[in-house]
Amino acid sequence: MSAKTISIVIITAIIIIFLMLNTEAVEFNFIFGKADVSKLVIVGVCTFIGFIVGYWSAKPKTTVSSYDQNNGPQGNPADRKNDLSDEDRDYIS
Repeated sequence: MSAKTISIVIITAIIIIFLMLNTEAVEFNFIFGKADVSKLVIVGVCTFIGFIVGYWSAKPKTTVSSYDQNNGPQGNPADRKNDLSDEDRDYIS
């Protein structure tokens, strides 16, 4: 197993143990009232929301290349050399 898989298993086990140790009901203040809710539910929902927000903020951004397919850096180097000025050709040579 890779280190990433082992770390995910360990973190998941720690979270599950923590949730199972906190099952008693506590008074939770909502915006419009109060309710007795299990700590298990509160911590579980907050952990889930944290994972979702972390994934959303860490996912790779898609980028749009500004290069045209025909005129980009992948084009033929001989074509780009023809576009140089005489001064640039003298400098390179």
